Amino acid sequence: MTGVASALVEAWQELWINKTRILLALLGVALSVAALTSVVGVGNLAREGFTASSERNGGRSATLGIGVFGPSQPDPQKLEQAYRGIIQRYGITHYTHLAQAQQPFQFPRGVQQVQLQVVDPGYGVIHRLDVRQGSWFAAQDEERLAPALVVSEAFYNAAGRPNLTTNPKVKVLAAQETTAVMIGVVPDPYPESPPTAFMLTGAADRAGVSAGSGGGFGQFKLWVQDGQANALKAAITSDLQLQFPGMQAQVERMDYASQGDPFATVQLAVGGIAGLVLLLGAVGMLNISMVTVRYRVREIGIRRSFGATSRRIFLGVMMESVVATAVAGMAGVMLAVAVVKNPWIESKIAPGLSEYPAFPIEAAMLGLGAAVLVGAIAGAIPAFVAVRVKVIDAIRF
Repeated sequence: MTGVASALVEAWQELWINKTRILLALLGVALSVAALTSVVGVGNLAREGFTASSERNGGRSATLGIGVFGPSQPDPQKLEQAYRGIIQRYGITHYTHLAQAQQPFQFPRGVQQVQLQVVDPGYGVIHRLDVRQGSWFAAQDEERLAPALVVSEAFYNAAGRPNLTTNPKVKVLAAQETTAVMIGVVPDPYPESPPTAFMLTGAADRAGVSAGSGGGFGQFKLWVQDGQANALKAAITSDLQLQFPGMQAQVERMDYASQGDPFATVQLAVGGIAGLVLLLGAVGMLNISMVTVRYRVREIGIRRSFGATSRRIFLGVMMESVVATAVAGMAGVMLAVAVVKNPWIESKIAPGLSEYPAFPIEAAMLGLGAAVLVGAIAGAIPAFVAVRVKVIDAIRF
């Protein structure tokens, strides 16, 4: 342990003496490490943004969409019983009906058609909805006398942006006029989007909303574990075929990961490019280390003549490179963190996120580890050359 500590101290002293000579090489290593670490960090951020956006559209991994189709619509009550049986049989926690309807609503400036989605409370979890104000549906909201609504930002603006704590009301002009209560606000799916809203399945049925959410119209979705998706697809399909002979039971994955990770190839390619940049930095560091050893041949010979072992010479020369690249690596990692966690970068790379993830520790460890590895490789070759120098030739050099 004392030998390693003394080698580190000696390496730092030699770096300080030759600081001008190796500064440019270390700058190249630091920039290479920053590039490599930034690629991993930005890739992680982009993956999170892509995942959030994809989950809002298709559901979390793995989301199964279930439907029964045939020459005629299946009996709604029998289909609902079949869905409930699937939930109980396979222990499904998060599930939702999904149906859509164009529904007129009475706003302060007149009646406007709204895209109404009829769902269950599990929809918010499956589709990772970000409720900016108020709250998403709870199980007890199904029993409200006045149906609860979770509305989009455009709907909220059209309603005059009322205070949600006052239980603001809006009229639903369905088969029977119904007064609904706004309880939450979610972001618009895209800029300039028209007003949209969510209503629970049972409340929509009581309000006379003609979405057919309890019957053969629309879909039924389940969120299951990735490893269980294929087995559950086959089992649920078999169950439904037995209960609805002559009809087609369709159970398909609807999430972004149904065909594998769509981001892996791009991140691997960009990571490969960053690795090549790091390799160029290693070559520069190797050249500087070889030149430094060349200038220190006489010094090494004198040290050998006073009893320095080959191991001590090898370790001392290599540690100079390792210590130098470790310092450069830390500087590169700090630069990468500053770049990736910049608010402007985060907003451009992952606009779909409301809360950004912390800088991935694996990216920092990868950058620092790569710097130390570069230092070890760039120092081992000159160290081997230094060990092979004969004492008498080195003194005469």
